[in-house]
Amino acid sequence: MNPALLLAAVLREPVRVESLTGPEWTALFAVARAEQLIGTLAHRIDGLAMPDAAARLVRDAIASAEQGRTAALWEAEMARRALAGLDMPVVLLKGTAYAAAGLSPSQGRAIGDLDILVPRERIEEAETALLAAGWEWVKPDPYDDAYYRQWMHELPPLIHRDRDKMIDVHHTILPLTARITPDAAGLISASIMLESGLPVWEHRHADSDMPARGMCILRPEDMVIHAVAHLIADGDLAGGMRNLWDIDRLVREFSERDEDFCLNVYEEAWPHGLLPAVVRAFRLAAALYGTPVKGYTSPIRVSLVSQRSDALFVRRLTARDGWGRSTRKFTQLGFYIRSHWLRMPPLMLARHLWTKWRKGYRPA
Repeated sequence: MNPALLLAAVLREPVRVESLTGPEWTALFAVARAEQLIGTLAHRIDGLAMPDAAARLVRDAIASAEQGRTAALWEAEMARRALAGLDMPVVLLKGTAYAAAGLSPSQGRAIGDLDILVPRERIEEAETALLAAGWEWVKPDPYDDAYYRQWMHELPPLIHRDRDKMIDVHHTILPLTARITPDAAGLISASIMLESGLPVWEHRHADSDMPARGMCILRPEDMVIHAVAHLIADGDLAGGMRNLWDIDRLVREFSERDEDFCLNVYEEAWPHGLLPAVVRAFRLAAALYGTPVKGYTSPIRVSLVSQRSDALFVRRLTARDGWGRSTRKFTQLGFYIRSHWLRMPPLMLARHLWTKWRKGYRPA
């Protein structure tokens, strides 16, 4: 079995680890680490029968993920304090949002940069406040700085000079040059305030009352839509297994409260121009993780019948060998080109790639 497909199968049915061979254990951990799913995997299989060496890796991964979660939430608190005087909505995104809300995708999840969303018309105020609080620009190249400010969906990345932690300040969820233009103001206005570290939801983890109260998170449907936009409509599917796992967990958790949660996601995705991307992501999640997504014939028609092109997406998502190394370079290159094609018009794309090439950038 392809090592990445093995990882997907174990995440789906953790008990499968009890019959793994030595080489399969090696491949499982190698791919999980490469896909930033090692903490998630560890939580899924903790307590099952496994070799002693695997059990030690599981304990270490769980401890590391918990440390990362605490650091991420503290970084969110630092950003909250820096922006508190501006009286503007600040929305936590992705991994830190899941952790702050105690949602199931946060269990063992690797959390990298802090991502926040603020109103576009006030993004300069946010930048000024963060710079005053110790964050600094990462991009020294004038071209990169101008590119971010003119065309991207976020400021140039910032890093804190003392804590060495990155923050990405978004004003929308897709680049301004993208063919799809989501309603960022609508996402912000519908966001949910974190009270005492928690939204008022029925299903949540007891240990989630951490710093970041007073900040916001996207409502459930918009969380899924943002995860889909990041996976399907913007990127080259690098790290896609983790993003797809986020979608699986969110759908499962919120469908327990509302059996028509998928319908809500479809209806909310349509005005953002992201319904086709949502349908694609749901098909992929069902294929890899058995996500209980639903199609509809009324009040809207949404079919989740597999498409022939889905196989190409799965091929890209699972491009790992037994040591966690990237494979299928031609497929990866195709999705790299696709990601840029989605981000900008052809002439702009050609000019941008030529400029980056002259500066010595090469895709991995």
